Amino acid sequence: MQRFRRFLDEAWSELKKVSWPTRQQVRNLTILVMAVSLAVGLYITVFDFVFSEAVRLLAGGA
Repeated sequence: MQRFRRFLDEAWSELKKVSWPTRQQVRNLTILVMAVSLAVGLYITVFDFVFSEAVRLLAGGA
């Protein structure tokens, strides 16, 4: 039990040293991640469609 208590005390001590982001930073970074994810998703979708059509044409499909 003593080791567990010591672990918790040390973990709490380390968490006090963390530089936590502000609410504004979290919001901005969340929006950035969502925008980049959307852009990558659209990029992959477009190229998937283009390559699928190219393979379909090369394979002689209608």
